[in-house]
Parts: sequence; C-alpha cells; structure tokens
Amino acid sequence: MWRRLNSLQGRLTLLLLMAGAAGALIYAGVTQWPLPQLLSWLRKDLSVSIRSPMQLGIYGGMLASVIVLLPLAFWLAGLAMAPVSRLLRALEGAVASYRDGDFSFSIAVHRRDELGELIRMHNALGQTLREQRQHLVQRELLLDTVVQNTPVALVLTDAIGRVAYANIASRHLFNEGRSLVGLDFSELLADSPEALRKAVESGEDALLSVEMDGSEETFHLSQRAFRLQGRPHRLQLFRRMTRELSRQEVATWKRVIRVISHELNNSLAPISSLAHSGAELARRGDTDRLPGVFATIGERARHLHGFIAGYASFAKLPSPQLVEVAWAPFLEGLALHCQYRLASDVPTRPGRFDAAQIEQVLINLIKNAHEAEGVDDEVTLSILEAGSEWRIEVADRGPGMSEAVLAQALLPFYSTKRSGTGLGLALAREITEAHGGRVLLANREGGGLQVSLRLPQVVPR
Repeated sequence: MWRRLNSLQGRLTLLLLMAGAAGALIYAGVTQWPLPQLLSWLRKDLSVSIRSPMQLGIYGGMLASVIVLLPLAFWLAGLAMAPVSRLLRALEGAVASYRDGDFSFSIAVHRRDELGELIRMHNALGQTLREQRQHLVQRELLLDTVVQNTPVALVLTDAIGRVAYANIASRHLFNEGRSLVGLDFSELLADSPEALRKAVESGEDALLSVEMDGSEETFHLSQRAFRLQGRPHRLQLFRRMTRELSRQEVATWKRVIRVISHELNNSLAPISSLAHSGAELARRGDTDRLPGVFATIGERARHLHGFIAGYASFAKLPSPQLVEVAWAPFLEGLALHCQYRLASDVPTRPGRFDAAQIEQVLINLIKNAHEAEGVDDEVTLSILEAGSEWRIEVADRGPGMSEAVLAQALLPFYSTKRSGTGLGLALAREITEAHGGRVLLANREGGGLQVSLRLPQVVPR
C-alpha cells in the first residue's frame, strides 16, 4: 500500500484529492462561512455597500470560488510538475550530449517512483553506450593499425575519384610517402606506369607486371565498389607479388628438378648396370644374351625419351585454334582411343574449341579414371549445356581423393602415383584455361571422382 502511495500515480492522486478538498472548503467559505458573515458585518457596522456572493446566486459563488482557487491550482500544478520538468530538462541535456558524441552524462537519482526508475534506466543506457563506444574505438584503432601497416597498398576513393582513405603502403607507392587524402586518384595514376593505370581504369581484378625503379614488379590488383554512408565508393588493393611469385617459382623448379632427377635415376641406373653387364658378356664371348640386354636398354631409353617429351610438350603448349566442332564425330573419334560410357545425350549445337587439345585432355582424364580401379561401365562422359558454357564431365567409381590431394591435384608435377609425372591434370588445366574455361574436381556421392571441364559456349551466327 505504501509503495502505491509513494508512486507518481499515488502522489498525483493525493494532490487531486487535496485540490478537491480545497475547492470544497473555498466554496463553503465563500458561500456559507465566514465570507458572508464578514460582508454582513461590513454593511452594518461600516456602512460599506458590498453584495454577498449568495445574492449573486450559485454562479456568483462559483465565480468567487474560482477566483480564490485559481492561484492555489497553479501552485499545486507547479508542485506536481516540478520533478517532471526537472527530469525533462535533464533528459534534454542528455540527448544533446549523446548527439554530440558525449556519453558521460548521467542524472542524479533521489526518487523511488517511476521517474526514479526512468532515471536509473537512463544512467544504465549511458553506461552501456560508453562501454560500447570504448570497445568500438579500440577495435577501430586496432583495425586502423593493421590496415596502415599492411604491405598491401589500399586506396579508397569517393564518387568523384578523390582519395578518402589511404594507408602507408599506398602513400609510398603513389606519392613518395606523402598523404593522399583529398587528392584526385586519376591524377596520381597519371605518373604511374601505363599498365597499372589501364588496369585501374578497367575496373576489373588483374595480375600485371610493371617497370618500377629499374626493376620489374608484379602486382595483383583487386577492385571493389560499394556504398559507404549511402555514397558510392571504390576500394583498390595493390599487392606486390614479386617476392611471393619468386618463392613459388623457386619451389616449382625444385619440384621439377626432384621429379626429373628421380626419373633420370630410375632410367639411367638400370641402363648403366645393363651396359656394364653387356660389356662383361661381350668380353666373355657370351653373345647370346646381348640382344636381351640391348632390348632392355632401348626400352628404358624410349621411356626416358617419352618422359622428356611430355615435359617439353607441356612447356611448349601451343595456343588453341578455335573452330566449330560437331559433337557426334568428335565423340566417335574419342571412342577409338579410350573406352567410356556416354551418360548424356549428344548435343546438337556444335562447340567451339581446339578439337585435338580437348581430345588429348579427355583421353588423359578417361585413362586416369580407368587407372583409379573404375569398372569400364562406371567410367562415364557427360556433355551438358549450362547457361553460357559447356560442362564436360568425366566420372568414375574409384576411391576418389582426399581433401589434401584435391587441393593440390591440379598443380604441375604433383602426383600420388609412384611412376606418375604429375602432368596429366596440370595439362588439362592449362589447355582448359587457354580456352577461357576452368577445371573442377569433386568427389562423388557413393565413391569416385568427377572431373569437370567448363568451356565457354559460343553460339554460332
């Protein structure tokens, strides 16, 4: 009960009861006692001509009561609204502080009613906003430190091409270490190498090499457009790839040397041993066994020649000669070199590619599928139209590949076979990308591997 009376509603109720009681008392005082008796005494003893409110009727009494009650009502209203007015002024100051980014404003609490609860909630909100802003400032500081010190040159431009943000690497790349903010980025690019300028103007991602400071630098350019605070912006990232590509090149050469050394040793060691054995047989006059020795030496030499020729063909792969190719005769010719089951209808629309190169790719893929312990009927070939590209899929029911092998299977010289050169899938990737397509590897549900060639589809005119 006391809690209800101590609430804002309870206090207003008491004030209204007081106002009602005061009004009744004032009306009784004006119409009954003591005002009528006072006016009667003034008329009789002082001969003052004053009319009694009762002589004016009930309306006169009410008017006199209102005149007396009005100041009292204003005083009670001020008393009731004083805490609300103080709270509203305090909240107005708090909102102004929040608008200016100052969340340190708090209001003293001296009440236990609804207004006090509102003040406590406001103070809790201010504390939460202060903590969130502090965390946000710390994250922004961390992010700015990372972005400023990254070796990737970052340039953010607005809708009219002026630099809105640039890190340290971009300042050194474009303006000799000076600030770029507010400058026209196109003017900065005017002094840059032409290849870099054209790559930025294209609006696309690119890998390019430019001449800088007397040496060749390789950059990877990444560009993205987005809206920041409702306004269009463009972000350009310039990553120096020279060192990374050099490390990759060295690693590739080391891998090539290991593969070639292994294969040369596998062939030269038996050739050397057989040559020594042949010399011994010839010295002892045992010529009957010499033809077998020479045949084995010739076989190993032919294998070594084929191995070297495979590497040479990969290094000297010619550009594809794109012509229209009808699928039916192309598949008939492919069936003469390898066995497969066609798992799709033969497309009626011709493709446009280098028939010899794509045929060689499919022969290698189908051969790999058979070597993966796939049953002949389970090695399938599908040719499908998917939007603006052809999907040529070779699938088997072998053991498939692990995630680690899938990630590296398309790299040159990578092989899981003891006698493999690691060129089959790499050659397929090289030829497909030269056609403007791509190669995808995926394990099949139920076991097996699916190799998918995605070639761009050109509609004949």
